[in-house]
Amino acid sequence: MDLAYLRAHPTQLPTFLTHQRIRETPVSGGDICAASRLTLDDGHSVFAKTWPERAARPVPDGFFAAEAAGLRWLREADAVPVPEVIVALPDLLALEWVQPGEPDPAAAERLGRELAALHRAGASAFGAPWSGFIGALPQDNTPDEGPWSRWFAARRLTPYLRRSVDSGALTPADAALVEQVVDRIGEFGGDEPPARVHGDLWPGNVLWGADDRAWLVDPAAHGGHRETDLAQLALFGGAPHLDRILSAYQEVWPLADGWRERVPLHQLHLLLVHTALFGAAYRDAVTRAARSALAGLDRATVER
Repeated sequence: MDLAYLRAHPTQLPTFLTHQRIRETPVSGGDICAASRLTLDDGHSVFAKTWPERAARPVPDGFFAAEAAGLRWLREADAVPVPEVIVALPDLLALEWVQPGEPDPAAAERLGRELAALHRAGASAFGAPWSGFIGALPQDNTPDEGPWSRWFAARRLTPYLRRSVDSGALTPADAALVEQVVDRIGEFGGDEPPARVHGDLWPGNVLWGADDRAWLVDPAAHGGHRETDLAQLALFGGAPHLDRILSAYQEVWPLADGWRERVPLHQLHLLLVHTALFGAAYRDAVTRAARSALAGLDRATVER
């Protein structure tokens, strides 16, 4: 099987894997899926993701289709490198192989400019035409005209807050703190029309390639707020050369006043996803973000 044959006959890939007709090398694929590098007969490689056999439940319906739809939609903007979808099956996704490299300042600045172009490509509504996932959790992508603040509270904060409380990852007091943010979300300002966003852009979903470019992988793509992508890049230690990414972004498309104070608000979504998925280990991160968001809002109110 070579790359041309695979593109023409994508449904044959599982059969070739079952009969060990393709060299398969395990690689890092994140916390959710099993991942491998498949080396084809012509020397090309592809990156394959499957639902792990050890998982307690079967692959959710539409899981890989959602990721494939998001990757294709991001690629349509022709703004930032995104791997080509080669095979999208219910239980397997195969993508263009990106040879890993090292982050450097020039690549970071280019990423900032390219992210601005991606966001400017826009979306017809908040949400997306396909059912969404973030990690292994469903994400409500029902298209919504907004405004952004109402949509973000209803579709990106409240569902994962409820999941986190129901699982015991957050206490009732923690929930009350986050609910203050939800109740006051209209006061934060910064509402904008929907941008074309990656949606899960923590630093681990930026793949620094050997081609001196930064590639976007593992999206939860949808129409959202551009500040959300940028805020997520600062999580979990922050992306390499984050200051250069942000500076280059600002040169292309300056952010609205008050964006720095809104960073913890935008980070709350992904942090609540982590408490919903992984439990109380992320509880302190959620409460810190909620307190920071409220403190920033109070400072801005006094300054006004």
